[in-house]
Amino acid sequence: MFFHKKELMSAVTVDEANPRFAQLLLEQFGGATGELTAALQYWVQSFHCEDAGIKDMLQDIAIEEFSHLEMVGKLIEMHTKNVDQTEAYKSTLFAVRGVGPHLLDSQGQAWTGAYVNEGGDVVRDLRANIGAEAGARQTYEELIKLAPDMGTKKTLQFLLTREISHTQMFMKALESLGKLTDPMFGNISPDSTVDLYFNLSTNGKDERGPWNSEPTFKYIAEPAPKG
Repeated sequence: MFFHKKELMSAVTVDEANPRFAQLLLEQFGGATGELTAALQYWVQSFHCEDAGIKDMLQDIAIEEFSHLEMVGKLIEMHTKNVDQTEAYKSTLFAVRGVGPHLLDSQGQAWTGAYVNEGGDVVRDLRANIGAEAGARQTYEELIKLAPDMGTKKTLQFLLTREISHTQMFMKALESLGKLTDPMFGNISPDSTVDLYFNLSTNGKDERGPWNSEPTFKYIAEPAPKG
């Protein structure tokens, strides 16, 4: 059972409507890294999760993402209302689709369930979520750089901040499972190649680092094809 409280999670203010910027905001409404994608992803994942605490966390964050979707939708609405006679408005998707948010990204591509990344394994899902939050944070960062007014910037900064908070929550959940840095989760053991690093880029200097060095990896400088 859901109840909608008719109050935004954080204040949304726009100093001056800008429909062209509103089209960019669609990326976080109906885009791949948007709030709808995150909300549905975490909600569906929660049904696979056996750990009661992590299940509850996933559902809490999913509902928060729905509240973020509401905030982005309100921003888009405020940036497109009462500007329909301007040339700026006529150059956007809103000229055809009407004011307010739509399930489209900034280029007019329709939202699809293919954006939702869930796989029925809590470690796999939590790691996917960290990637999802990173994508959303990057998008918000670029939107903040382009935002035309301080009210919009402040709203977007709140949303960016919450993406960072969610990332920390997912990382702590992985840590509680002992899987934050453990790549070998699952039920099937890897074969003997698990600690081999194959040097397959030979033009120029071979770069070395902890990703291809002892004690975790054996560096194979010249891999030979198996006959």
